[in-house]
Amino acid sequence: MSDHPAIGEGNVAVITGAADGIGLAAAEAFAGRGMRVCMADVDAEKLEKAAAGIEGALALPTDVSRADEVERLRDRVLEMHGRVDVLMNNAGIGRLSTPWGEPDAWRKILDVNLYGIINGVQAFTQTMVDQGTPGLILNTGSKQGITTPPGNPAYNVSKAGVKALTEALQHGLRETEGCRVTAHLLVPGFTYSGMMRPFFKSKPDGAWTTRQVIDFLLEAVARGDFYIICPDNEVTREMDARRMEWAMGDLIENRPPLSRWHPDYAEKFTEFAGS
Repeated sequence: MSDHPAIGEGNVAVITGAADGIGLAAAEAFAGRGMRVCMADVDAEKLEKAAAGIEGALALPTDVSRADEVERLRDRVLEMHGRVDVLMNNAGIGRLSTPWGEPDAWRKILDVNLYGIINGVQAFTQTMVDQGTPGLILNTGSKQGITTPPGNPAYNVSKAGVKALTEALQHGLRETEGCRVTAHLLVPGFTYSGMMRPFFKSKPDGAWTTRQVIDFLLEAVARGDFYIICPDNEVTREMDARRMEWAMGDLIENRPPLSRWHPDYAEKFTEFAGS
């Protein structure tokens, strides 16, 4: 299968959260296709080390929670390369939160995970549309933004916002006459990334590698998929579909919220999911 036309030798890819994990794997994959890679991350030292391992990569320290820094990132990329063909808004963090506590964690998570992507969309989209060439905007979401499991509501809210934003973005691009840019929502499964390393000394058997996620992403984008929902070594695509269907059923059937985790519905969900 051929790559999306925005992905090609000499084209320019901008990736945030690129010092590690899925972002770094994306930078390596794009560079392997001959693209000029611009890597952004808030950790300047880690970013420099990561970029040093990719020939020709440009390291641009950026705090995506600050709109002025994301605009500066755009301007620097245009100054160096004159164009942007792929934008991957990938930077994200995880911190513990509860529904009515940890206000600082709520603020930081939303600033990075949601506003970081809003800032990227606001800074780059018009430039990419105006180029008149094929373009990709890839936003990293999460299954937690779809089924919103209990345990970390701030993270869930941030990723649910990314889903809604990316859907609206793709609709707007589709309705823009002459636009050749498309948006896509990446939804990784259980992935052994930098965010997971504090909890696991080595890759769990159930987790995918970050490169598996990127390979799956590139194949899905080439097919024209908008929702790129990755399985892993524990959860199949079919199981993801059943979980998402059940979550929507809470609204349709007026069940208690998060009924999948409600003791009165545990047996019903098990039967529904077929597990």
